[in-house]
Amino acid sequence: MGGRHALSRWVAGYARGVERWNERIELVRGDITTLEVDAIVNAANPALSGGGGVDGAIHRAAGPELLAECRTLGRCPTGEARITRGYRLAAKHVIHAVGPVWRGGASGEAELLASAYRHSLRLACEVSARSVAFPAISTGVYGYPIELATQIAVREVVSFVRAHPVPEKVVLCCFSERDRAVYERTLQSIDAGT
Repeated sequence: MGGRHALSRWVAGYARGVERWNERIELVRGDITTLEVDAIVNAANPALSGGGGVDGAIHRAAGPELLAECRTLGRCPTGEARITRGYRLAAKHVIHAVGPVWRGGASGEAELLASAYRHSLRLACEVSARSVAFPAISTGVYGYPIELATQIAVREVVSFVRAHPVPEKVVLCCFSERDRAVYERTLQSIDAGT
């Protein structure tokens, strides 16, 4: 069950239009608020107060109850995550992950971003989420370069699913075709060993 062979099968499957790796990782382009998964990850701000981009879209789709619950949690440090109910979303849970603001790469951004993914995946396990969907954390208004952020996201997700039986499915949800193409190249580069 070597990882390289499984990833080779994923890449071969992707070429046929099946966007899966080892039946556990899916790459989609779409609106994360509409996905029918147990949990979606929100690219949140430390105040968990909603905002623009995916954060605002999730808060709008979930309804005002989400913000009310977030207010009971207090602040969330960068690199960590908190969990709430999904309210009006199809997802039962929202995992609010606070990624770093890009400051050029020399301020610990890579470790903080990796930590946000790890914390989110652990929370998904704690609530027995069989499926979880991630946006490209920190790549919007926080300015993290998509190519660098994607390498971290893919590395953390692949590492986690290799070591844990839950979640059974991780969806990498991209809003734009450009971002989806970056994820695809990153997944393929893992197989090529680059």
